[in-house]
Amino acid sequence: MKEVGIALPASRRVYAITASAFLLCFIFYYFYGGYMTLVLFASIILLVFYYAQDWLLYHPELPTNSRIYIPIPTMHNLPHMTVTIRTTDDVTLHAFWICQPEERCKSVPTLLYFHGNAGNMGHRLQNIWGIYHHLHCNILMVEYRGYGLSTGVPTERGLGIDARAAIDYLHTRHDLDHSQLILFGRSLGGAVVIDVAADTVYGQKIMCAIVENTFTSIKDMAVELVHPSVKYIPNLLYKNKYHSLWKISKCSVPFLLISGLADNLVPPRMMRALYNRCGSERKRLLEIVGGSHNDTWIVDGYYQEISTFLADLQQHPPPLQKAPEKSNVWVELEHKIIDV
Repeated sequence: MKEVGIALPASRRVYAITASAFLLCFIFYYFYGGYMTLVLFASIILLVFYYAQDWLLYHPELPTNSRIYIPIPTMHNLPHMTVTIRTTDDVTLHAFWICQPEERCKSVPTLLYFHGNAGNMGHRLQNIWGIYHHLHCNILMVEYRGYGLSTGVPTERGLGIDARAAIDYLHTRHDLDHSQLILFGRSLGGAVVIDVAADTVYGQKIMCAIVENTFTSIKDMAVELVHPSVKYIPNLLYKNKYHSLWKISKCSVPFLLISGLADNLVPPRMMRALYNRCGSERKRLLEIVGGSHNDTWIVDGYYQEISTFLADLQQHPPPLQKAPEKSNVWVELEHKIIDV
């Protein structure tokens, strides 16, 4: 749903709903007494906790005006085309197509870039400049639903749909090599990449996946950021799960995992756990001393290490994967989470 008119920001909507809920409890207490009010109060607390999770995780409005002002690649002397991608659930995604010169466009890899949980894709253009000039690849930058100029509201399943729609879009273009598609995701974007790579249909469509400073699951991050006792909250109460540690065990595409050892948001041990659990026979963990959560890419040697990984793949391409048995892991994952 596109934001129009006087729609309240997510934070104010949560506050308004909470205030209304407490007023309802007071009225309920007046008419029905203490026990029924206690049950109602507990139910409201659970509902607020469940629906406030989107507000805590997704920050498309930070910094201010991120839904309105999107820096464009020409500000960094990058050639680009603005494209619109329509998803299967009728959401319109805003994206930048940045390609190499025409004589090289069809022979180089194409990198599909997924950013973190705040801001918009234009805030990552310095990193994109480095990828373009150091890795010499085409780049498709995608703005998630509810971010920047994209319509819709961000959800875990929705971001997965967005990523698959972006891959489908690339396969409609005839100015690139479809056998050299790379998925790249940082932080939340890494969780999106792992979800797609674990899909046995869409995993067939990519050459490799690169994730940087991403987490094992939302529950694990809640334990880190809130309190260790949060681990006792059932998985069923998490609206966004991003169970990447489980999903990555289903992946067979080549994987490069980049971990900034100075990351003070996502503990580097989570990246090591993802590497150890990764089901791919061709995987590599790149640990970068001094790399922080958002700025690992500024450390010397960052692009050279990625280039070495990609060059090795191009020289020794992986064997064809087995035919897919199912389209994705959502159903299996949901059953697993309910059983926990």
